[in-house]
Amino acid sequence: MAENATVTIIVPAFNVDPYVADALRSLQTQSLPSWRAILIDDCSEDDTAEILDRFAAVDSRFRVVRHGARRGLGASRNTGLDLVDTPLVGFLDADDILRPAALERLTTTLTETGSDFIAGAYVRLRPDAPGTYESGEVQPWVLAATDPARRAVTLEDHPAASGNVVAWSKISRIDFWRRHRFRFPEGKAYEDQIIAQLMYTKARAFDVITDVVVEWRERANGSSITQHKAELPVLLDYLEALRGGLSVLDAAGARSAAAARVPLMLMLDLPPLVEIAIEHPVERYRNEVGAFARELTRRADAPSKLSDPAARALARASGW
Repeated sequence: MAENATVTIIVPAFNVDPYVADALRSLQTQSLPSWRAILIDDCSEDDTAEILDRFAAVDSRFRVVRHGARRGLGASRNTGLDLVDTPLVGFLDADDILRPAALERLTTTLTETGSDFIAGAYVRLRPDAPGTYESGEVQPWVLAATDPARRAVTLEDHPAASGNVVAWSKISRIDFWRRHRFRFPEGKAYEDQIIAQLMYTKARAFDVITDVVVEWRERANGSSITQHKAELPVLLDYLEALRGGLSVLDAAGARSAAAARVPLMLMLDLPPLVEIAIEHPVERYRNEVGAFARELTRRADAPSKLSDPAARALARASGW
């Protein structure tokens, strides 16, 4: 089966022993069996490496690769990209779950259209009762990016697609990555934001489908990077990624897409940062959030029409 694979899924893993078996089982239960997966152990300190080895020992579609030193998520994905020898490539974070028909729906559509990549919808997987998780609904910004389904479109045709910035909701042609020499930023958090906008602006055509393809886990123990935005270095990486994504759109002349991204940032990204900043003990944290708020205000087409959360966030930030 691995020899006839059409798609490689890259799974970076670091200290995810409570979750990684679920992620790998979600690959094994795919309705499309012709995949292979490159599992990158980034010097885990728990039982992650042993779990990866255990799956690879009984399923030849899994290949384990180990880093000799901790290098981070971006570098782990780049390690996997260098080893892909299938026509298609995708990503799965080791604490997330693929829906059972995800790979079949994504790869079948992409094969039919000939587009450079395809993106699907996703939902949050949140802690419920102790030890259990429950998947939520597709959020409005994800719906805007993926519903209705579209085939062989460009960012000019579908500027709202730029709101889907995650790496793991997409399947791409590997020659698309290699033609444009895409690499994930290394040593940075939120490394997929800039790559996503480069993909949208460089693609000859891309597809979107309404299907939920991934359940994105919010860890109960609060250990994922998205749950550490109160830390100044994480905030700086986050703001750099958001600004970098807008810069990519600006450089490509994708005005409609940039105009679609700014309200999303004001509605989704800024308010939680402001809530943290209000009580944050580090002055630089407050200053960085305030500066970002002012940048977004200048870019907003109609600040007076902002949603209530965005308006409240801007009002608070402007008082610093």
